Amino acid sequence: MADTDVNTAPTASRGAADRYARYTGLAVGALAACLLAPLRGGDGVLYAIPAFGLCAVGGVLLGDALNAPARSSVRAASLTPRRVRDYVPPRMTVLLLVLAVALLALLAIAGAVATPDDLGRAGRQLAFTCGGVTEGRGPWPGFYYGVPILAALAVATIACGWSLRRIATRIGDERSRRDRSLAIVAAWGIVVSTSLLGTASTAAGALSDMTCDGTAGTVANAILLPLAVVSLVTAPWMLFTVCSPRAAWWHRTNRGARR
Repeated sequence: MADTDVNTAPTASRGAADRYARYTGLAVGALAACLLAPLRGGDGVLYAIPAFGLCAVGGVLLGDALNAPARSSVRAASLTPRRVRDYVPPRMTVLLLVLAVALLALLAIAGAVATPDDLGRAGRQLAFTCGGVTEGRGPWPGFYYGVPILAALAVATIACGWSLRRIATRIGDERSRRDRSLAIVAAWGIVVSTSLLGTASTAAGALSDMTCDGTAGTVANAILLPLAVVSLVTAPWMLFTVCSPRAAWWHRTNRGARR
């Protein structure tokens, strides 16, 4: 049984604080990405992407904390337990889970086939040998780059999962729970989609520069490029949803109702 505060409504000041927190997270993430991206050897881009995603998640979580509904003396009890899956957007969540699985698989495969670079640092390039000549290209999303991406994904997943659980069980109205759950899922989606975009495009770029990859390289690019395109579309969609979750939720629910 869960309690619902029937007199709780987010105030204008809390709503503004929520928006400012989200925008601040995005701005800090953009600044961090700009500072990291120029690092030499292509290192910066693969570090800048998860940094931006984590800052976006942090902004949304901060906004949710600032916008938590105040407790009221008038409360009503509901006999139906609230579950996280009742408030997350189903289609968006399924899409992001598929992309997350693709990201994990891609990082695992890229890490398994990666080779050390000229300085002996493991997991930084990909090498093929043909005609007695070894050809190496980097940066390659091996474990040197993959571990930070996986760490960022793990932190974002734990933080967003905890927040979704908190939103589902705390006092508040149904619309607020759905709006805030949508924002949390979209923030997690920024981490997933941007990380997959960076990983897939980096791997595809390294393979495109090689001549010894043969059929394996052709098949890999046939998989990597569509993943990069899907992520390229998903990332701005998630970004828009974080900036304006209520409009995105209204659009999705009304589209479903028309069908």
